[in-house]
Amino acid sequence: MRLARRLESLRLLLRDRDSKYTRTFDAVFEADDVEILLSPPQAPKANAICERVVGTLRRELLDRMLIYNEAHARAVLAEYIRHYNGHRPHQSRQQLPPDSAEPATPATVTSLQAHRIRRQRLLGGLINQYERTA
Repeated sequence: MRLARRLESLRLLLRDRDSKYTRTFDAVFEADDVEILLSPPQAPKANAICERVVGTLRRELLDRMLIYNEAHARAVLAEYIRHYNGHRPHQSRQQLPPDSAEPATPATVTSLQAHRIRRQRLLGGLINQYERTA
């Protein structure tokens, strides 16, 4: 969306071989000396990480919310990124978020009767974060 300002830092564009990417599409990037790299033919797993992120965004956010315009999309994605990196548990990190400074050790089970829990609503209640209160 704001590619014109960032184009000088781009050197490569990785894309798949879908026919929707026409020669004209490639010419726009080649005019600014961006090299086009195509994913390997018949290799559906070549772009698996990107596909996983897109799937997560669709399931957890975009399938449940109507985006009005670019400014709204940026605000929604910024809030989701803060949640995803700062609070959302990740299996590969033993249920710790990526920005957690704690060592990746399993969390201890605590009695919910002895602690008060505070719910923080994000994105209009689409996502809820829970934290223990003092």
